[in-house]
Amino acid sequence: MLDTSLVRLDDVPVEERFDFWWEAVAKSVVSVDAVSEQASDFWAEMLMVDLGVARLSRVRCAPFEARRTTRMIRRSDPGLYQLSLTVRGRSGIRQLRRETALGPGDLMLYDTSRPFHAMSWPPHRGAAEDERNVSDGLILQFPHSALGLPRSAVERLLAVRIPGRDGVGALLRTMLWQLVSRFRNPTPADTVRVSGIVLDLVTAVLAHELEAESAPALRDADQVLVLRMQAFIEERLDDPALTPAVVAAAHHVSLRHLHKLFASQALTVAGWIRRRRLERCRRDLSDPLLDAMPIRAVAARWGFPSDSHFNRVFSATFGEPPAAFRRRSRAPEAR
Repeated sequence: MLDTSLVRLDDVPVEERFDFWWEAVAKSVVSVDAVSEQASDFWAEMLMVDLGVARLSRVRCAPFEARRTTRMIRRSDPGLYQLSLTVRGRSGIRQLRRETALGPGDLMLYDTSRPFHAMSWPPHRGAAEDERNVSDGLILQFPHSALGLPRSAVERLLAVRIPGRDGVGALLRTMLWQLVSRFRNPTPADTVRVSGIVLDLVTAVLAHELEAESAPALRDADQVLVLRMQAFIEERLDDPALTPAVVAAAHHVSLRHLHKLFASQALTVAGWIRRRRLERCRRDLSDPLLDAMPIRAVAARWGFPSDSHFNRVFSATFGEPPAAFRRRSRAPEAR
């Protein structure tokens, strides 16, 4: 069964609804300071879908403004990205000195580890309404480490409008909507795989935007070459012979130049390969259909022939040994 939960305010006393709602948001999404002209008669509803590594929420809400401050981040920083999709109404966000306004069909990425100011408005007066004049949107929440892109590159897309009506953005928009409206009775293995597909698609959308001519910071040929190299690595993570030298040779550059290109990234070439292999191992260890596969076999499948080395780097990266992670991912409370 798909693990979902619903937060509604219908049974909460009117005078308590506004505070109750933002306490629920703090527990399930992230803590913010919020205000609303409709605080005295507030209405909102949130359906949350647990996808394992990611969480998808559909939020229907009266108009509000919310700020996440540096003080809140110091108090609790889960290290998450949030990808929003506006379905109905209008929304906007300010982060990193950028301000973006969104309409139906628009996507936008922001970082909970950085201060932001979010706003949401219902459709224009006179627009067709269903039950209430509220905004409607989806929020996909996932760890920084879940993206197959360096954080330095992703930061260029924070608080930037991403079209969701055509191309790969439309594929992502359609899939997110299907997940909250029609994804019924999946097995735990289905959920793991769907989570991986969604995050791969998010990565594809962001990579497309980074390569687009509308992103002046990435017109530089070296930046485009780095993205191509990362795609090359992604396709060959199961090849034990994959090394920085192989990457350099495949792209007709010297090993020295390869390291120079990656100097602006968060990880070295070898570090990038190792990190992406660890992510694949973590995904396999969370897949119930692979329970019969020994951990050492999962590790070897993704280029870690040494048990001790794999245990050490997995623990250092994810904060727990691979065996403990596999057990925890099977526990009822983890789902």
